Amino acid sequence: MLTSDSIKKRFSCRTYKNGPMKEGDQQKLRDFLLINARGPFGNRVRFELIDLAGKEIDEIKTLGTYGIIKGASMFIVGAVAKGNRAMEDYGYGMEKNILVATHLGLGTCWLGGTFNRSASASRINKRDDEVVPAITPVGYPNEKKSIKDIAIRFFAKSNSRKAWEELFFCGDTSTPLARSIAGTYELPLECVRIGPSASNRQPWRIVREKDDDVFHFYISRTPGYAERYPDVSLQDVDMGIAMCHFEVALQEMNLKGSWQNMQFAPPQRGLEYIASWIGVVNR
Repeated sequence: MLTSDSIKKRFSCRTYKNGPMKEGDQQKLRDFLLINARGPFGNRVRFELIDLAGKEIDEIKTLGTYGIIKGASMFIVGAVAKGNRAMEDYGYGMEKNILVATHLGLGTCWLGGTFNRSASASRINKRDDEVVPAITPVGYPNEKKSIKDIAIRFFAKSNSRKAWEELFFCGDTSTPLARSIAGTYELPLECVRIGPSASNRQPWRIVREKDDDVFHFYISRTPGYAERYPDVSLQDVDMGIAMCHFEVALQEMNLKGSWQNMQFAPPQRGLEYIASWIGVVNR
């Protein structure tokens, strides 16, 4: 259910068909949420599929980004304990949920914000040491999009992404990584490039070591962006999404490796190191 095809099909759905979700789809989604409990940095995350009442949905519209959601009553809500790289693990886990939902023919939309005191947080019994960085509605997409939905996609630049050469590099950030030499890693990198991110900022930058299967993930932070939601760091959540996409495509291609924290990863000007993917191809 986790494939590059789902990554390509996923889109931010804000208009849903009225009516209940099929029991079979609900069960498959709930089953996955139960096992999707830990991220690459080891933080435990927990997710639940909940049916929100009208007042609870109205509250969500005032708290998150892109709050205009029509027709959805089911939401995936999650929580993670505050800690090192907790936001990355949350983004990694929630994006996996979204890709499974996409495989089932369901629509989703990342809503990032301060949900810690919302009704949705209380519905999953959020603990004092936990945060709720983002949630998503889930349901069957309505093919007819509202005018507001179309306008939001336009202003959010939802259909545009940064060029390959702005995101991926070889050796250091002075040398863009050409598609022609990306080899078997072209698909995983493209899956990162087309991933969703808060305000479509795409903060991820990836540097491949020359002549090696090592990829260092860095974040290019947007000045002042973290101040919007001081309880959570949405751009760190975005890095978890990028790591999820990269790993899903690699696993689909049977390219093995693992996430590691490399203490001596090469510093890059203006970027903050997050993690490295160490491949085992040709090793």
